[in-house]
Amino acid sequence: MQTPTVSSTTDDAMTAAGQPRVNADLSLEVKNVVVRFGGVVALDGVSFGIPRGKIIALIGPNGAGKTTLFNCISRLYTPSSGDVLYCGKSLLRMPAHHVAHAGIGRTFQNLALFQGLSVTDNIKIGTHIRTRGNLLSDALRMPLSRKANADAMVIADQLISYLDLESVASIKVNDLPFGTQKRVELARALATQPSLLLLDEPACGLNHEEVIELGQMIQRIRADFRLTVLLVEHHMGLVMSISDHIIALNFGRQIAEGTPEEIQRHPDVIGAYLGGASA
Repeated sequence: MQTPTVSSTTDDAMTAAGQPRVNADLSLEVKNVVVRFGGVVALDGVSFGIPRGKIIALIGPNGAGKTTLFNCISRLYTPSSGDVLYCGKSLLRMPAHHVAHAGIGRTFQNLALFQGLSVTDNIKIGTHIRTRGNLLSDALRMPLSRKANADAMVIADQLISYLDLESVASIKVNDLPFGTQKRVELARALATQPSLLLLDEPACGLNHEEVIELGQMIQRIRADFRLTVLLVEHHMGLVMSISDHIIALNFGRQIAEGTPEEIQRHPDVIGAYLGGASA
């Protein structure tokens, strides 16, 4: 099938025109992001850059702020301060519904599928931001709508084949095992043709064999679709086996970042997971 073409620090140097310099090597830049919910600080000055084409993991104990940060990137939340740049452009300056069109796809820890629709129809929904059509043309079944539907079907068929979903393509999602539903949601995210893929707890609810297959699938998708991948994950075996770089949070603060080997022996990370003070 055709695929989309698609330790770093942020560069605050200014161009001659007085604008922030864009780091072309970074897909995403999180700059001093703070999120407050009333008196609770969910994120406290988090900053990092994500190089293009890499698999980056965001880890930390429950309540560390991982999903809050994901929700800022996908524009479900607006930070209290700071900025999030995608391909050099501020995500905070665009409407939330433009994020997927800009090239960011996402899955959710709690599946966000249309349970009463078939696998094919769920995946086709993901294509709508890339196909031409509107409510009027759809209602009247005009040529523009028919062309958009045909294009969506081609993309859905390709992804169904790619993710080995042929045998369940016509089955309603709510009749499928949880692991298969996870693959459907991944296919729908890929149908948006992203260049940055956000995976929120992709291993949640999967058995050991499924986690191994998931890791292999994420690496294959990164290569075949030329994606940058950012995942939030508690399964440390998966994180350590597929990540190029890891960022660790605790109580909303960034406590470490580095390679899997560096993170495994970092005293602050060990302290966060064991509940003790760092060495």
